[in-house]
Amino acid sequence: MSSHFRHFLVLLLMLLSVGVSAVEVQRPRGVPLSKREFYEEGKPFTCLDGSHTIPFDRVNDDYCDCQDGTDEPGTAACPNGSFHCTNAGFRPAFIPSSRINDGICDCCDTTDEYNSGAACQNTCRELGRNERESLRKLAEIAKEGFLLKQQLIHESKRGIEDKKTKLEEVQLSRKELVDRVEALRTVKETAEQPEKEAKDRHLQAWEDQKAVIRMEKDKGKMAEVFLELDDDADGFVSVSELLSHSELDPDSDGPFTEEEAQVILGSVDKVDTVAFETVWSNIKEKYKSEATTDTSAPVEPPHEETGEPVSDNDSESYSEDDIPEEEEEDDEDDEDDDQDDADYKTPPTVTTPEKKSDDDDEGTMPPYNQETQNLIDSAQKARDEFDEAERALREVDDQIRNLEKEISFDFGPSGEFAYLYSQCYELSTSEYIYKLCPFNRVSQKPKYGGSETNLGSWGKWAGPENDVYALMKYEHGTGCWQGPNRSTTVKLICGKETVVTSTSEPSRCEYLMEFITPASSKSILPVDPEGPTQSPRQRQVAMM
Repeated sequence: MSSHFRHFLVLLLMLLSVGVSAVEVQRPRGVPLSKREFYEEGKPFTCLDGSHTIPFDRVNDDYCDCQDGTDEPGTAACPNGSFHCTNAGFRPAFIPSSRINDGICDCCDTTDEYNSGAACQNTCRELGRNERESLRKLAEIAKEGFLLKQQLIHESKRGIEDKKTKLEEVQLSRKELVDRVEALRTVKETAEQPEKEAKDRHLQAWEDQKAVIRMEKDKGKMAEVFLELDDDADGFVSVSELLSHSELDPDSDGPFTEEEAQVILGSVDKVDTVAFETVWSNIKEKYKSEATTDTSAPVEPPHEETGEPVSDNDSESYSEDDIPEEEEEDDEDDEDDDQDDADYKTPPTVTTPEKKSDDDDEGTMPPYNQETQNLIDSAQKARDEFDEAERALREVDDQIRNLEKEISFDFGPSGEFAYLYSQCYELSTSEYIYKLCPFNRVSQKPKYGGSETNLGSWGKWAGPENDVYALMKYEHGTGCWQGPNRSTTVKLICGKETVVTSTSEPSRCEYLMEFITPASSKSILPVDPEGPTQSPRQRQVAMM
């Protein structure tokens, strides 16, 4: 409720307390009471703009003498003149002089049609009675809203005190939680050290076991290769026998010479199984087993069946009349391609056994022994307790931030708007559902399905300097197509309820929402039971 409207209600209530009577003083027709002093009968009249002075009998003589029209307040002679409707029992008003005696009743007291013959009825008292009744109801709403506002202020103050008390309690509990987190951190780290040592020992034992397995496997492979190379089974691998494996050529330059083979054997002509251990370490990365080579021989793909040979010149098979058009040739080519794709059989691929990794042959790591498992369980329990304490500390920190924000937030001069915090209010229209969450955001969602659009997030109080809490501003919403980001101004109106009453878009991407809340109610000044005083002149009823 604006300050002007509040003052108007005060004046209205003052009038209601004493009643309304027809109050007019002696003055020329069409002159308001505030300008009576300029129109004194018997004295020359000076135009209010000071341009002319004329005899008083030329006032309201239906001839315009003054440029500002002030000499004809009760006639239509001056195009720029104005006529004052006394409207006793209702509100006084001004109308353009051109409407005087035009046959249309503009003044509710009929004074503008004094010489037109129009059948006007004085409706001022009825209009005044209806308006006073309407404003009386508004005054009652304002009064009830203000009483509710006082309750909201009381609840807000109590809520702030409760939050301050809660904040002190939470801050105290935080200190205890910090100590607990640090203590559990020490417990966790203490438990993790023997766990790590035990797991490392277990892993090292497993690595040692795998090394033994790999060594035994390597010895077995070496024995197999020795037997493969020893073609004459004399218990030795000779230079000539080594030459049968060209992949062992040290420089891979093509021919594998006897000299190169002899170097591999350690500059001797042949080696036995003992000496072969040194040779094996040098060739095992290059050596290809004869059995593997045999099984991996390439398989030739089956030949496609071919039909009768076709002449190089396809057109020879047709007469000139039978040669198809260019488009038909393209179609046939496409069909032939499709047919060829369908008839073509992919040559069967040769599947080779997947190479087993060393880990597959070595098996999986055995489970931890009971002692190590107990250490792991103990360390895990310490980790869980530490994580839980850290999570509780984070929650407490969030709670402290929220409490500090609510305590310091600007909820109005006396905190009357605090009850709106964390609440949301909706307005449903034919197309959309609008949602206002005070101090958070405004959104719009299609009524029959679709995604929600952000119409702005809380920005600031945006009312005029003398009533800054009359408007809320929500900014930086979803951007419009090739336009600015959406924003919403919320106009707060005094009322007994808390409800969104209307939403409009006066400018592109700029929304206006009206929101009724008792927190916006203003106090009504007490009314003097004696009412306003009236001078004897105001009680005279006369008209020139």
